[in-house]
Amino acid sequence: MPLLKEKMYTTDDIYALPSGKRAELIQGQIYAMAPPTSTHQRIVNYVSTEINLYIRKNSGSCEVFPAPFAVFLRGDNRTYVEPDLSVICDRDKVDEKGCHGAPDWVIEIVSPSSRRMDYYTKLAEYKEAGVREYWIVDPCKKYVIVYDLEHEEAPMVCPLNGRVKAGIYEDLEIDFSEMKI
Repeated sequence: MPLLKEKMYTTDDIYALPSGKRAELIQGQIYAMAPPTSTHQRIVNYVSTEINLYIRKNSGSCEVFPAPFAVFLRGDNRTYVEPDLSVICDRDKVDEKGCHGAPDWVIEIVSPSSRRMDYYTKLAEYKEAGVREYWIVDPCKKYVIVYDLEHEEAPMVCPLNGRVKAGIYEDLEIDFSEMKI
């Protein structure tokens, strides 16, 4: 007797969601997304601004894309994510629909409803897809976990009230003590 198969969803199902509903698609499974909190948005705004200022000051070629921004990690129609921040240095990966392939640096701001997804599911997906660096900013636990996926180094845990060094840039540090949350 054949086993029952779970329904496999595609990006067509994501685009067919009712207006205002957001979800991500990982290996054919849909995961609903809760609206972000004001703390979440303050962190996204602060970090995005710091990275953008650094790129501009150094005449860099990378771009910062805050969510909602589509990232098609695997180049297929069964994985679609919207990282809180995506830093993409290869402009050929970006078109009007989003990013096709792995961003260089992904930052997720953890909320109680996204904890399992950000710490486990997305970490594995980002690593497998070739994301170079992955940060998890956890305002409840008051730390930032920095994963150097490119060199497979052990993650660094940094306090949310200090400076955190970006690995993809030689001299970028984000000073979270300056952030108002």
